[in-house]
Amino acid sequence: MTTITHIGDLQALAKKRVPRMFYDYVDSGSWTETTYRENESDLQAIRFRQRVAVDIAKRSTATTMIDVPVSMPVALAPTGLTGMQHADGEILAARAAERFGVPFTLSTMSICSIEDVAAQTAAPFWFQLYMMKDRDFIRSLINRAKAANCGALMLTLDLPVGGQRHKDIRNGLSAPPKPTLANLLNLATKPGWCKGMLGTRRYGFGNIVGHVKGVEDVSTLSAWTMAQFDPSLNWRDVEWVKKEWGGKLILKGILDAEDAQRGVDCGADSVVVSNHGGRQLDGASSTISALPAVVDAIGSRAEVWMDGGVRSGQDVLKALALGARGTMIGRAFLYGLGAMGEAGVTRCLEIIHKELDVSMALCGRTDVQSIDRETLLSHTLPAFCSPR
Repeated sequence: MTTITHIGDLQALAKKRVPRMFYDYVDSGSWTETTYRENESDLQAIRFRQRVAVDIAKRSTATTMIDVPVSMPVALAPTGLTGMQHADGEILAARAAERFGVPFTLSTMSICSIEDVAAQTAAPFWFQLYMMKDRDFIRSLINRAKAANCGALMLTLDLPVGGQRHKDIRNGLSAPPKPTLANLLNLATKPGWCKGMLGTRRYGFGNIVGHVKGVEDVSTLSAWTMAQFDPSLNWRDVEWVKKEWGGKLILKGILDAEDAQRGVDCGADSVVVSNHGGRQLDGASSTISALPAVVDAIGSRAEVWMDGGVRSGQDVLKALALGARGTMIGRAFLYGLGAMGEAGVTRCLEIIHKELDVSMALCGRTDVQSIDRETLLSHTLPAFCSPR
């Protein structure tokens, strides 16, 4: 634990311990992976304004995200197949987030079900929803989220059709892995992962298998899922979800200012500037480059968060300086989970918190809620940092 100093250390360890198909599932983008890479490189291009001789003895990273008190403006993003990075992964990540004081978001395509996570945690978590053609199933998911006392519903808008990720196709991605020779040989090199999986009953898509007519096991799930993502998704559907849910609604997958405004008009309490981690439209804007225009368009009507490319507390600080109220992390916590299970997720959060706190201090700031553009060197900001 003492030798793990940054997220890259967790990533390297996860690569050693997680089966190739599931590590590649996390560490990949669509097509040329240009947007995936630019999510990180565009953040790295931004420079801080260092300040000195400022009293920084008392500092706070605490704030709120849609009225939820958080120890820092970071939430765990919804990620599919989390329980394939480590046995019972969603439960472990939710526990780590709860103890650290940040929100956890459960994906529709999780391995552990809504009920599994609710039974193993005390703090309300958020639930992420994909719009599918079977509206009765969507309604049942919403009702299950209500019964589990989920604090908010997050509707993902940028997956009406699936982007192509070459690694997933080459690896024959499935949960659980198909018993091919290549998979069996790779699994033989991951004894810790295999031992964990032998000790759990959770290795399919817990929110779907057994809850949909005609989908009773993993063999029938794939065809159902591919047929269910709804390319007819539109703003009327967003309004319908808001009405069915009735609580806090977060819209994820926003890159365009006009779309952000439409989302708020439909009742969104927060919009997440996200390109699905570069896993959908390759060649789309990086999230940090899209953020300023969305913030400018929304104003104070709703909270704006950023998801994509966040690998450090410095990345969090840069997003806040450009107007985000909060950030979300996906790959960063998955690397921790794959590396060391629950302890790895905690270590990920500790790293990001320390980086945020120290960087904020060296910029002469003592309260995360006071971060603004003055935290950055204005004359070095890339052109995309100017609102459009």
